[in-house]
Amino acid sequence: MSSAGPDISTGLSSDQVAERRRDGRINAVPASPSRTIGQIIRANIFTTVNLIIGTLLVLILVAGKPGDALFAGVIISNSVIGIIQEVRAKQTLDQLALLNAPVARVRRDATEHDISVEEVVADDLLVVGPGDQVVVDGTVLETIGLDMDESLLTGESDAVTKTAGDEVLSGSFVASGSGVFRATRIGSGSYASSLAEEAKRFTLVNSELRNGISMILKWLTLIIPPVSILLLWRLLDAEPEWQLALQGTVAAAVAMVPDGLVLLTSITFIVGILALAKRQALAKELASVELLARVDILCLDKTGTITTGEIAYSDLDLLEGPGSEIESALASLAAVDPNPNPTLAAIATAHAAAPTWESTAVVPFSSARKWAAAQFDGWGAWYLGAPEMVAPGAEAERLATHTARGRRVVLLASSPSAIDTAEPALPADVTPRALVLLEDEVRPDAPEIFRFLIEQGIGLRVISGDHPSTVAAVAARAGIPDATSGFDARSLPEDESELANILATSAVFGRVTPHQKRAMVRALQNQGHVVAMTGDGVNDVLALKDADMGIAMGSGSAASRAVAQLTLLDNRFSTLPLVLSEGRKVINNIERVATLFVAKATYAVLLALATGAIGSPFPFLPRHLTLIGTFSIGVPGFFLALAPNDTRARSGFIRRIVSVALPTGSIAAAVTFVAYEIIRRGDATLPEARTAATVVLLTVGLAILSAAARPINKRRAILIASMAAAYTVISAIPPMREFFELDAPPTIHWVTMAVASGIGASLVWVIASRIDPRPSIVRRQ
Repeated sequence: MSSAGPDISTGLSSDQVAERRRDGRINAVPASPSRTIGQIIRANIFTTVNLIIGTLLVLILVAGKPGDALFAGVIISNSVIGIIQEVRAKQTLDQLALLNAPVARVRRDATEHDISVEEVVADDLLVVGPGDQVVVDGTVLETIGLDMDESLLTGESDAVTKTAGDEVLSGSFVASGSGVFRATRIGSGSYASSLAEEAKRFTLVNSELRNGISMILKWLTLIIPPVSILLLWRLLDAEPEWQLALQGTVAAAVAMVPDGLVLLTSITFIVGILALAKRQALAKELASVELLARVDILCLDKTGTITTGEIAYSDLDLLEGPGSEIESALASLAAVDPNPNPTLAAIATAHAAAPTWESTAVVPFSSARKWAAAQFDGWGAWYLGAPEMVAPGAEAERLATHTARGRRVVLLASSPSAIDTAEPALPADVTPRALVLLEDEVRPDAPEIFRFLIEQGIGLRVISGDHPSTVAAVAARAGIPDATSGFDARSLPEDESELANILATSAVFGRVTPHQKRAMVRALQNQGHVVAMTGDGVNDVLALKDADMGIAMGSGSAASRAVAQLTLLDNRFSTLPLVLSEGRKVINNIERVATLFVAKATYAVLLALATGAIGSPFPFLPRHLTLIGTFSIGVPGFFLALAPNDTRARSGFIRRIVSVALPTGSIAAAVTFVAYEIIRRGDATLPEARTAATVVLLTVGLAILSAAARPINKRRAILIASMAAAYTVISAIPPMREFFELDAPPTIHWVTMAVASGIGASLVWVIASRIDPRPSIVRRQ
């Protein structure tokens, strides 16, 4: 077995690659950590809710009451629906992930070409440039001003200069410059495998909704066992047979379990993710769909987000020297960078015919320095970059004229002093030679999108590395408010509170460094804001990573896509309103559904406690509560969870649910139990009293449903009415009536039922309207 390393000019040969593949020295990265079909099936079947319901099923069968096992159908429905939805989501997201997958540029057989990360073999020569993410660990062989950002690995934000012989770690990315390194640790031995796993995992982490649902389940898990045991103990004394006592206990416990809450929450998330996927928006995790709906500040990089990212060469404003020399200097600076940024690429295209010079030293462009330089044999050193950085104060009037028109301006300067590539610094004797004028095209849909976001209460902050006046002019054309002037980030304070004060009064910032972008995001977050950041370049990575929601463009750098929560694969900024809409739908609809389930658990617990305190038979059979739950929560909850909902998201998810569900659930329990006891203690039989309780609780339950569904439109009104009609139909069909043991009480007791139902429904609406005021009815859908 040969172990010969590659020649730096040719890389591995085809034979050497084949040899390493045979030996198993390949970059066998772990399979996508999204759950397999088998794991999805197991995860949806073996849930806490299914375990509880399954246990209750066994108990009801032990009691010899198979007719009351209807509630166990939720195990099948939860499992089947959950499996189908998650498999659909997995297939869709896995397909989109392929479009967003990182690639590696390798040198083999003296040619360079892109391959998938899995095709890298040991000793491959990998070629990297600005914004590229390192996909395997390796040893540097050659560099041109290679600076690596290792903040994703170490948390240190300062770029690390790499020279030949240094190690590079997978998961880091190129901040500036370019280089070639040899792959040394690949597959599971490299850091990339764990980074890829974390980036692709299909989870519900960092979700206020998920955390809120988990808290609800935790409390119910603590409450249900002691209440059920108390009820069973009392019913064993009240009922003539232990089977009846167990039947009543199971009925109460079934009602306490929020059997469809987790399922509807997951489905709502998944449907939102799939809606985004259809628009080529790839979310890193399920919770991403809710994040933008909570955002109140959106930070925007100018290039590639407000603008199309296509930079066009406009003109050349000569300051000193012949035009031919200036053109050759520009062409030569563009030619020496193997990975030119968009500015250098535009300059190279414009001056393709100009003769170039031979370079002796090169300093690639850096977002932190904001300039690039090269030393040319016989022509001295030439610098190209931000005018204020290269030659502060030079040609201020000309510069102001150009930037006021929204042009991007870079300064070309020369110096007789030699360049120090080890510690690049600007010499004191630079001479401005020309202003290079470039144009940015504002996205056609940007003004409309920004107007919509502003109307939704989202504040906008433009943070760019360009000249403040240029950024302000472009922002004004895009419809950003308060964009009459730009704040020069070189004057920003380091104190976080002072920085936050400036961010509160200014909307447009220019000459912002990558570290300042991160600091601005953190300052806004520490002021209580939920911050989103959009960007596409290597200079946006730190801010994208720290923002509550990072949004990257599909055409952006690999590093920016790797850290973003959401990637717009087709680069359509117009997708953001859809993301906002889907997030609002998820948040508001889950809140509605959760309110129904918590109200059900509340009245079930209180009914169990009341029954235990008085020592009477439980007011319901399990099949009665199955009917009530199906028509007042289960079926309508499914439709509510997926209905359009553009109401602005608000904080306090748990507080609002509890503040509505506890009092309305208590009212439902009180009026139901009072009506049940009055009728039971009269001349009605126990089945008749239970039927009366079923009618009252279903009526009040539909009132809770209608309060949660506000504002009521035509479709929601039809949905609620159809649920009441469905119960009426069941009670009117003799076989169904007999199965569910529905026995209408004497006519005299219908007055009690009507009064209890009316009081309960009225109180529910009054309390819900006062606690959560919103329109009750809408005239249009």
